[in-house]
Amino acid sequence: MQITRRHMLGAGAGAVTLAAAPRAIAAWEPSLRYPDPAVQVLDPSFAGYRVVQATVEQLFTGGRFSEGPVWFGDARCVLWSDIPNNRIMRWDEPSNRTTVFRQPSNYSNGLARDRQGRLIACEPNARRVTRTEYDGSITVLIDKFDGKPLNSPNDIVVKSDDSIWFSDPAAPGFDPWEGRVEPPVLPTNVYRLDPKTGRATVVAGDLRPNGLCFSPDERILYLADNGPTPKVIRAYDVVDDGTRITNSRVVVTCDPGVIADGFRCDIDGNLWCGWGPGENLDGVMVFNRDGKRIGRIALPERAANLCFGGRDRNRLFMAAGHSLYSLFVRTQGVAGR
Repeated sequence: MQITRRHMLGAGAGAVTLAAAPRAIAAWEPSLRYPDPAVQVLDPSFAGYRVVQATVEQLFTGGRFSEGPVWFGDARCVLWSDIPNNRIMRWDEPSNRTTVFRQPSNYSNGLARDRQGRLIACEPNARRVTRTEYDGSITVLIDKFDGKPLNSPNDIVVKSDDSIWFSDPAAPGFDPWEGRVEPPVLPTNVYRLDPKTGRATVVAGDLRPNGLCFSPDERILYLADNGPTPKVIRAYDVVDDGTRITNSRVVVTCDPGVIADGFRCDIDGNLWCGWGPGENLDGVMVFNRDGKRIGRIALPERAANLCFGGRDRNRLFMAAGHSLYSLFVRTQGVAGR
């Protein structure tokens, strides 16, 4: 029998439906009017991306640190990491039902989907990047570089040539809250992995990397650098045959105290960024391709990461603190990411 992608997702979803946690965990109430005041237009250019009748929805709460969401269109579901609880969660769009997809998950962080529809996961506790096959089995794609164990794979993206790009930062010290239990031995690099050959190369170093994504045409790689103060998001030109980057420049300078984390581009090249922590900062900040702030989605929790999904790729899913939120927008995420 041919194994389908839906079998791959179903293989991990043997858990129980989870009820929403008490509202005290996240002091959030849905807007009863529209436009939702949580969706803020900071520049007139953002007005066209706001669906006036759409409001922010809290799909689930009760986690400890939500991260790395990824949309699976054929299963109509979002997977995301609940890092300290050592599990991957699954929210299904047709049923509005949340289950545990995998536990333990090796404290998974960033998640992605490859071009063959398989789950790719950063697993900091095991210091590796894995692929979940259609039958539910797990393949280790990389756990060492130059014979040394990876530090703490964090965020990940799959390019159209099937290459896997991921950040490998390191905590300042031991951090069992996020599953980091051993000291790092490698520099804090960004890697490009060719899954066909198993060969990995360093594409960026001398920084403290976190989130990353490509522009719609894949000619630019955006990369969060949490080394400077304040923290920044850098842009690089993708050159040669798409295997190397150059011309680092700062496109976004974060607010004081804000951690540059996960982000994605829409089809117009706008950068939708997880933002916070801090009052009047928590949520999502939206920048145009020139790095100008054009919009904000205010949440009661810091948004760590996000993705686009839904039938038309026009639903933004935001992994924030204890919760998963969504908002319909008048744009689309880039296909295949």
